[in-house]
Amino acid sequence: MIVGGVVMNTRKKMDLFQLDPSQILVLGFSIVIIIGSILLNLPIASKSGESVGFINAFFTATSSVCVTGLIVVDTGTHWTVFGQTIIILLIQVGGLGFMTMGTFIAFVVGKKITLKERLVMQEALNQFSISGIVRFTKYILITTFVIESIGAILLSIKFVPRFGWTKGIGYGIFHAISAFCNAGFDLIGNFSSLTGYVDDVLVNFTICGLIICGGLGYTVILEMITKKRVSKFSLHSKMVLMITTVLIVAGFVAIFVLEYNNPDTLQKLSLKGKILASVFQSVSPRTAGFNTVPIDKMTMASIFFTILLMFIGGSPAGTAGGIKTTTAGVLILTIISVIKGKEDTQIFDRRIAKDLINRALAVVGIAMMIVVVITILLSITEKGFQFIEILFEVVSAFGTVGLSVGITSKLTSIGKILIAFTMFAGRVGPLTIAVALAKKQKKEKACIRYPEDKVIVG
Repeated sequence: MIVGGVVMNTRKKMDLFQLDPSQILVLGFSIVIIIGSILLNLPIASKSGESVGFINAFFTATSSVCVTGLIVVDTGTHWTVFGQTIIILLIQVGGLGFMTMGTFIAFVVGKKITLKERLVMQEALNQFSISGIVRFTKYILITTFVIESIGAILLSIKFVPRFGWTKGIGYGIFHAISAFCNAGFDLIGNFSSLTGYVDDVLVNFTICGLIICGGLGYTVILEMITKKRVSKFSLHSKMVLMITTVLIVAGFVAIFVLEYNNPDTLQKLSLKGKILASVFQSVSPRTAGFNTVPIDKMTMASIFFTILLMFIGGSPAGTAGGIKTTTAGVLILTIISVIKGKEDTQIFDRRIAKDLINRALAVVGIAMMIVVVITILLSITEKGFQFIEILFEVVSAFGTVGLSVGITSKLTSIGKILIAFTMFAGRVGPLTIAVALAKKQKKEKACIRYPEDKVIVG
């Protein structure tokens, strides 16, 4: 009996040290960021031969792993090939997810995937069950490498004539990975991003295509490949495609109209250039971080509209950040249902479950709280910046976008840490972090439901 009691107590103590999938995700991303920070802080990573400083290295590693693209030093001119290689590897790990990369290594060495690892993969990929999760991960790896390879070849067509074979192909690979993973890092130099290719059709459509593919999510991409007909798509895929299309079209129209006569952005461009730039700046905030026109020169209306696009971000189970398109869609549909007096939230002849609506509310609520709190803190610590500049930076960090009005490199150490935390929260997911940090509560043996009552709202 005593032995049995000791065994039971030991098991209970061991359970205290076991982490649930959401906690493993947070811890895993944190470890990858720390390793990246150490490597980027090495003198060999900087062209100057001197350490960039741990805060700057930490910020860059966080931006890379969280596939954001905000930078405090210019990627093309500051980092050596070693440093740039570390950055692109961090982007690939962050874009795919460390569990997906871990699964890839397991495939290579022939290691069996355990149940615990499958549960973590389910959490990381936002899947409803663990059934077929390993096969789904294989599809993700194959799809990613195929799409990135195609993008690298197309971009190399433009980069090789300008930079030479070795550098041109390297640039093609770097920017293809950065675009598909929605990271927004570039090697062009001098914080110019892709402004030199504002009217280049191949570069614009290749980058936009990679951004959209990464932002749609692997679930949607695989359904498009396997099912082909929209009528056979799941409700999730239908919603993602519909909302993505609406946001891209709305963004294009808004940017085109608001910036048409702006001499610092679209006015001097040809009609082709205006259309390409408007499309690009509609796609990029969802959530890539590349830009072909100077963001800080855009009108205030365009900047605010871009903030809205960045907050929504891309779609679940992909490389994008933000609250996600489906989250925004569920809430908008719920609002419409309430206005029409309908009890259920419906779309495409399907009813959306109440628990999904509650989850969407929780995601948006936590996201808004993070943005508000960080914006207030930065307004205190970062003197000399306008409120709209700080808000833009915070939403860009949370949405893991990477667009900036030019204040990132001017942030104080405290400001950089706050933005780094915001990027981390945006990549891992506000709800995942909340669940990971929450104390585990024992399930009640009996379901207790209190009497219903009413309060006045609105």
